[in-house]
Amino acid sequence: MLAVPWRDVVLAVLPSAGLADGAPAAAIAAAQERLGQLFPDDLTSLLAETDGVRGEDGLDVVWPVERIVRDNLDFRTFADFRELYAPFGGLLFFGDNGGGDQFAVVPGDPARGVVVWEHETDERRTVADGLADYLTRILVADGDDWYAPSR
Repeated sequence: MLAVPWRDVVLAVLPSAGLADGAPAAAIAAAQERLGQLFPDDLTSLLAETDGVRGEDGLDVVWPVERIVRDNLDFRTFADFRELYAPFGGLLFFGDNGGGDQFAVVPGDPARGVVVWEHETDERRTVADGLADYLTRILVADGDDWYAPSR
């Protein structure tokens, strides 16, 4: 598999995007162990190249490794969520829209692409073919219309 030049993908879409230094391989491995899930190859390579992507509005469209661990553990263990929502264990959240909706991948099922979890309805549906498609769409989006369901 060819490596995707993630910085090039992001900066081609949004030259003003914020890119952090890459996460150390040990930090990514520790995160996967802590969550009990292997990250998909594309997410692993993106995080190794840039530990997070920030859009023009300051929104973390891809969270740093530390936040990926923290937020996923919170979603999986927060008692109130168990009563309100279906389990989150099959999802690996990595970004959000700033208003409550979360973006995730489904480890072990790359064909699912990027999934949005809509916090008001608990709906989970594919909104992008993969991480590159997600980045090229969210970085230029003005609001949430880019992933709104067809009416």
